Amino acid sequence: MNWIKNNKPLAAGGGIVGLAVLAFLAFGVFGIQTKFFDDVADEAIPVFDSGAASDNPSDVVDQVATDEMNDFMQQNSTPMEVVADDPMPDMESDEQPGVESETEAAPDTQPAAPVIMTVAEGQFGPRSHPGSGLAKVITDGSEQRFLRFEDFETDNGPDLFVYLTSAPADADAGEFGADGEFVNLGRLTGNVGNQNYEIPVDVDLDRFGTVVVWCQRFSVAFTSADLV
Repeated sequence: MNWIKNNKPLAAGGGIVGLAVLAFLAFGVFGIQTKFFDDVADEAIPVFDSGAASDNPSDVVDQVATDEMNDFMQQNSTPMEVVADDPMPDMESDEQPGVESETEAAPDTQPAAPVIMTVAEGQFGPRSHPGSGLAKVITDGSEQRFLRFEDFETDNGPDLFVYLTSAPADADAGEFGADGEFVNLGRLTGNVGNQNYEIPVDVDLDRFGTVVVWCQRFSVAFTSADLV
């Protein structure tokens, strides 16, 4: 105490430095401020390069879109109309028997517009932090795919990313991140709400079939879901 009394300027300077270090650790490293607010996302279903999109509520898109896509895939060709030979053709007509008139309207053979369907999905569950909501992979039938979170919620935190990993959702945290096989889809848009992440075309979902919200700074899995 005597030293502090005799060295007040030095002690005051040391106290200020100490507070600055604590503030840096609390806010810059541990991100304690994220505990007091949520980052809320509200992204619509993405529009694909093909133009496929949906205005339907997400809970009815999947079945309707899947049925329409199945019907479209089964229609491999347009049936041809068979024209029987006329035993007594009209000699005054310019049309040849069995030949369709040039002025007759051609049947509409344009393919149906591409639709969005779900090819895999899973429910988020808690890991080091609580987690809930639906993760699903959607596509329009092309190579383009999106990972979509719906009704998603977890704790906020620093340095959060979305990974697709080869480890199951209940694996040890060491099997995610740097010690495991993963594909980084980018920073988490929000710890609450609907959001989309495009999946690179070369990613094999049979191999990387788990999504995890991963804190890179502290190597912690916040929440995860198996995609099936």
